[in-house]
Amino acid sequence: MKSAASVRTWIRVLFAATVAMLVVSCSDGDSRRPITVGAGNSAQSELIAEIYAGALARTGADTVVKRGLGQRGDYLAALDAGTVTLVGDDSGDLLTALDSGSPARRPDRIAPDKAVAAETSKPPAASVAEALSGALPEGLAISDIDDGTDLRPSFALREQAAEKFASLKDVAPHCGGLTVGIATGSELDPLRRSPDPERDVLEPLRSIYHCDIAGHTVYPSDTALRNALRDGQVRAGVFTAPATLLPGGADELTLLADPEYAFRAQNIVPLYRQGALTDQQIKKLNYVAGELTTADLIDLIRRLRDEHASSAELARGWLDAHSL
Repeated sequence: MKSAASVRTWIRVLFAATVAMLVVSCSDGDSRRPITVGAGNSAQSELIAEIYAGALARTGADTVVKRGLGQRGDYLAALDAGTVTLVGDDSGDLLTALDSGSPARRPDRIAPDKAVAAETSKPPAASVAEALSGALPEGLAISDIDDGTDLRPSFALREQAAEKFASLKDVAPHCGGLTVGIATGSELDPLRRSPDPERDVLEPLRSIYHCDIAGHTVYPSDTALRNALRDGQVRAGVFTAPATLLPGGADELTLLADPEYAFRAQNIVPLYRQGALTDQQIKKLNYVAGELTTADLIDLIRRLRDEHASSAELARGWLDAHSL
């Protein structure tokens, strides 16, 4: 028969072992908790969510995509509440939502011209990435911005009118003689706010390029603007997003470069809850940022939106093609 002391010792050992098992069990459960990747109500948002979820799954994480979260404010609220772990967004649009007064336009920090800097002692302008990092609410973080994706609005000319123009710098001296259409609405990117023609188009073109447009016509959608260009109603047009996102593309248009960023940089960026991802997982998102291009993204969006392909299969195919 066991003594009282030996029984107490045995109970203590059993209790310690049970506690250890519970700790291990809880720890394992936490490590297996799924990473929930959120998607707003757009083909782009759904596709990016599937790419992120697929990439993270290849690190051994359990992932799930939560689609149809609504507009930007809705998925930011879901992040804040902890119902999602991660979302993908456009850097410029996200900065506008978090700090509407930010002057940042370029994706990278650019020093001013030396002569100008000597006269004004003006510091380098903040980049969108820097401004966005400073505007993030407590508890949220971003990883590498995908500078291979350029989702800014397009300034386009009818091909017949575009013989000698390659960028907005070239067209600026001729702006006074152009008939210009400006698309409104959110046809090409349902999560992007409809532009205000004066604030978002005319004023930036005027201040950045001295492109002073004397008269313009507002169209209710990007498709309506493309039709107006085709029909010769206007010679130039400003679309709400890349015109290559139009159904059927923009083959009949010449898209002008915007080297001085009259339109704020719009690059894909992962936004996530601090502490929710491991270093390995963040590194995987950075690999995605290093591979995804505008051409890739627009092709995938159009296949999802116009051909009703599976977003998960499109993401899987892209990840496989890039060995991610």
